Amino acid sequence: MSNITRQTSDSALTLVGGEGNQGSQQQNIKPIQVKLVLLGEAAVGKSSLVLRFVNNDFQENKEPTIGAAFLTQKCRMEDKVLKFEIWDTAGQERFHSLAPMYYRNAQAAVVVYDVTKAASLDKAKSWVKELQRQASPNIVIALAGNKIDLVQPVDEGEEESANSGRQVPTEEAKAYANEFGLLFFETSAKKGVGVREVFTEIAKKIPLELMMSPRPPRQVPYGGQNQLPGLPTGSEQIAGGTNGGCNC
Repeated sequence: MSNITRQTSDSALTLVGGEGNQGSQQQNIKPIQVKLVLLGEAAVGKSSLVLRFVNNDFQENKEPTIGAAFLTQKCRMEDKVLKFEIWDTAGQERFHSLAPMYYRNAQAAVVVYDVTKAASLDKAKSWVKELQRQASPNIVIALAGNKIDLVQPVDEGEEESANSGRQVPTEEAKAYANEFGLLFFETSAKKGVGVREVFTEIAKKIPLELMMSPRPPRQVPYGGQNQLPGLPTGSEQIAGGTNGGCNC
């Protein structure tokens, strides 16, 4: 069965596109390919985060990802153009065994949990442990607590209670991220809060200069081929879900 259905601190990540001389100059720059994988429990909002980053869109009732979805996005970081090649993996446990195909040789990973569901952080921690044990030694890992739009605001100086809807305190998750050397973010794919920052900080941490050296052709995890039979190149939904797009 086929289930594949050191920049400066003030650097800004901008999506490549637009018209005029600036757009033409950007198109002439050879992009640096960055393989990035999203991991996390089902229904934490992985696909929604990618959709917000790639298309600046949100779908309220998005179908679960089956196997994985593949999307791309070109961005500009100072004088360089990055092409994020994003593997959005399914969160269901039955697809767990496929994950190594997607995080193998990845330069970055975003491990997502739901701030309103404590168990999803436990699952995120297991993904981090697996990545640090089996993925590339220099992989950049970001921990993202999604769905902060579901948390009820509290008055300044007051502590969040169970009534706020939050089950994972920010300080708890942040302390864990610091202990294990992870980037840390809290996001809302629905509201677009913090999403661009995730990819910006990842781009800053990746050693782009080393990646600009010659490298072998990219391998898509499908029988050693560079393209899925009968599917177009570019942004693809693989085995379920909705096609993503590249704003390039």
